[in-house]
Amino acid sequence: MEVISELKRVSWVKRKELIGTTVVVIILSLILAIYIGIFDFIFSRILHLVIR
Repeated sequence: MEVISELKRVSWVKRKELIGTTVVVIILSLILAIYIGIFDFIFSRILHLVIR
């Protein structure tokens, strides 16, 4: 019974807010992945030139 009473006091986010924050997280993750990918490509090319 205590669990049920605790869950009634929880402040749940609205569906619109949940979708909005999920979209923001996905977009920021993609931007970060592209950013890291570009630097990885640049540094691997530089390393390839140095090793050659």
